[in-house]
Amino acid sequence: MHFSVMQLALILGIIILLFGTKKLTNVGGDVGAAIRNFRSEMKRGQGETDETHDDKDKIIEGKATQPTATPFKFKKKEDSK
Repeated sequence: MHFSVMQLALILGIIILLFGTKKLTNVGGDVGAAIRNFRSEMKRGQGETDETHDDKDKIIEGKATQPTATPFKFKKKEDSK
């Protein structure tokens, strides 16, 4: 679905009439603040994960064991004639 410039202008005009310019600027500011907070929390979260996951360089030594589950074996049916 493609919108022309005239259709977008009409939609924008209706939105301005419904909500008013003051309300729209407040909403725009709130959305901008939310995006900034989200980005800063994402950066802070990535910094914490880098610090807490330094264990990947550690090698755990131990004896390897065989798996405990045994494979299922099918029984052959005897032909009853």
